[in-house]
Amino acid sequence: MTQNMETDPFNVSMRKFLKQVGVTSQQAIEKAVEQKGLKGQGRITVKAVITSEAAGLHHVVEGEIDLG
Repeated sequence: MTQNMETDPFNVSMRKFLKQVGVTSQQAIEKAVEQKGLKGQGRITVKAVITSEAAGLHHVVEGEIDLG
């Protein structure tokens, strides 16, 4: 019997990890912007790096955030 995405342990675990990455990353960016007084100061470049030695993974996502 094949499990669907919502009950497959791999997908459930991955979604939980990605939610944690998203929430904690947003909090860290907001804190850094606040501490440096950057709100309303144009744009900043950000980079996220996801690695896994076991899977031979090195994934980089780069982008910009508009500070308003």
